Amino acid sequence: MKRAVQLFKAIDVRVTRWMARYAVMILRVGLGVVFLWFGVLKFFPSLSPAEALATKTIETLTFGIVQPQLALPLLATLETLIGLGLLTGKLMRLTLLLLLFQMLGTVTPLFLFPSETFTHFPYAPTLEGQYIIKNIVLVAAGLVIGATVRGGAVIADPEAAKLARMRESSAAAD
Repeated sequence: MKRAVQLFKAIDVRVTRWMARYAVMILRVGLGVVFLWFGVLKFFPSLSPAEALATKTIETLTFGIVQPQLALPLLATLETLIGLGLLTGKLMRLTLLLLLFQMLGTVTPLFLFPSETFTHFPYAPTLEGQYIIKNIVLVAAGLVIGATVRGGAVIADPEAAKLARMRESSAAAD
């Protein structure tokens, strides 16, 4: 039994280290695929399930200045650029700023058009409302990625990292 526990711990350590090393990159690429896919769909009329609500929202937010025929290509371009930025890992600060801007716009139909986003406000969202609410996960993913832009990282074993830092600082003091 003791051998099985040791084997489990060894596997757990390796898996956890692997996740700490690659999770943010996988998250970035996965989020990039989602944005690129949804963005490209919007370039083709009637392929995006969010098309009508998105254009109506943009038209409302811009007080009618941006009409639906312009709103959809602009949104498609924005989402495609976010997707490409995430996939390539280039210009991450700008990409994440665009993601935040896009997400702020995405959530507004919940407040602007509650009758279209909820069957019973505020606890029973329509399919469109569910589509918007799931963006909480996309925002959270963007926050995790953003936390690493300046060199931050996921640490598999915080105690070991703390001990290593203490050893480095005491060696530097000597």
